[in-house]
Amino acid sequence: MSDLILKRKKLDLILKKNNSMAVAFSGGVDSTFLLATAKKVFSDKDRLLAISAASPVHCQHDIESAALFAKENNIRHLIVPTREMASDQFIQNSSDRCYICKRIIFQQIFETARNNGIQAVTHGVNADDAGDYRPGLKAAQEMNVLAPLAEAGLTKNDIRQLSKEMGLATWDKPSSGCLATRIPYGEPITPAKLIRVEAAEKVLLDLDFTHFRVRNYGETAKIEVPAEDIEKLLKPSVRSHIVNEFKKIGFLYVTMDLEGFASGRLNRSILRAVERNNYPI
Repeated sequence: MSDLILKRKKLDLILKKNNSMAVAFSGGVDSTFLLATAKKVFSDKDRLLAISAASPVHCQHDIESAALFAKENNIRHLIVPTREMASDQFIQNSSDRCYICKRIIFQQIFETARNNGIQAVTHGVNADDAGDYRPGLKAAQEMNVLAPLAEAGLTKNDIRQLSKEMGLATWDKPSSGCLATRIPYGEPITPAKLIRVEAAEKVLLDLDFTHFRVRNYGETAKIEVPAEDIEKLLKPSVRSHIVNEFKKIGFLYVTMDLEGFASGRLNRSILRAVERNNYPI
């Protein structure tokens, strides 16, 4: 029996330990796989609930995709307006921003779960996620949010492979993350910046780029695409279109990161400080 099959069987056993379960559902690769697997385990529709957070830090396109998946698969789904932007600590955008954010979101998800008769709350963190600076995981652990995928030892590649076998359209979906991750630590998070970043990334999406980020550095937009897409980005007609659209959105300057796309890019300074043993986590 292959290692992947064993992990999948272990995941089923982990899920079956719960009488009822809510999935913090972003519509991404991991949470979609977790929700689809849980649906097979919980034959009683009332024992499973998908809960999606909605606020200015979450891409509207992702929320809509999550709602569509739940509807097509006959899964109970609630979209909960979350209050990250009401927190002064969050909008100050310190290095523990994700910790603060997750505390706020999961508190509201727990309240929603309890109000709907659901006991356990889970999220789609996988076995690879421990390798980055992720203070949000600490918040989840403190609040007893279960992580079935990580507990089963499933990596991102494992989840993509199993998702493909299950026919899930998200199997090759790029990682997204919340819009606040596009704003460097220390720069205040504002609704205007989040709207500008989401609109800029929509421009790239409409041009059929799949992996990308638009980082907001004040009046400057810094575009990240994979190295193999840089030539496409610099094609005169494409470059001109992007510059014009970004300026309409409100950016004065448009730049490109020559290193290419990298998820978690803004965490580098934190990880470097950790390596030097002079940054408290």
